[in-house]
Amino acid sequence: MTYVEINGAPPSLEAVHRAATWNYGHFSSMQVRRRAVAGLELHLRRLREASAVLFPDATPPTDDTVVRLIGQALGDRQDASVRVTVLPGLDVMVSISDPVADTPRAPLRVRTVVYERELPELKHVATMGLTYHSLQARRAGFDDVLFLGADGGVREGSVWNVVFSDGERVVWPEAPMLTGVTMQVLRRGLDKLGVPSERRGITSLEGLRAAAAANSHCPAQPLASVDNRELPDHAPLTDLLWQAWREVTWDVI
Repeated sequence: MTYVEINGAPPSLEAVHRAATWNYGHFSSMQVRRRAVAGLELHLRRLREASAVLFPDATPPTDDTVVRLIGQALGDRQDASVRVTVLPGLDVMVSISDPVADTPRAPLRVRTVVYERELPELKHVATMGLTYHSLQARRAGFDDVLFLGADGGVREGSVWNVVFSDGERVVWPEAPMLTGVTMQVLRRGLDKLGVPSERRGITSLEGLRAAAAANSHCPAQPLASVDNRELPDHAPLTDLLWQAWREVTWDVI
């Protein structure tokens, strides 16, 4: 069951209609565990920076305001899925739903498609294109989709960042894309573990031995294959990512 507040109050019909029909705004999604969030300051920074891009003539809500609105919407819940959306007028919509189990998941079989989101560095609400391509991939027998740029370079998954391993280091794509909060948290964890990690342009999977999807629902979901390229040796990569995830300090709401 989902509970929604806008600016700390139950939304009016007019506010819900505006949120549903005006496809302009941005958001951040997070998992709350024991009233804490991994990478909370990264979520807050994302919201601040996206507001500056989409609403340059307005003053964005402060970090303290956003945290207060999240805490109020949570009520007495200790664990939850939370989405904070900033709408035109700088209204802050907080959606609370059941938590997603943070356990390992089955490998995904994905196919590639050339598609680049508008303003790819932002987590914005214009999601029709990515949803369409994801659904088309599922109809074709795949689990999801991995986006390539017009130059053939790997970008991102439908709602996740992709991460690879070449057997010696962890590799993230260097490309116009969303730098996800989970991705940033994992990179911090890898640094703490002393594991080499780098970003580079990826136009071929040659030399890459494993791949995984990372987002707020799961920091390390293995990819079994990309198109017709099988990637069965994913356990070392996903085990390492889970280890990096456990290195992270969670911030209390």
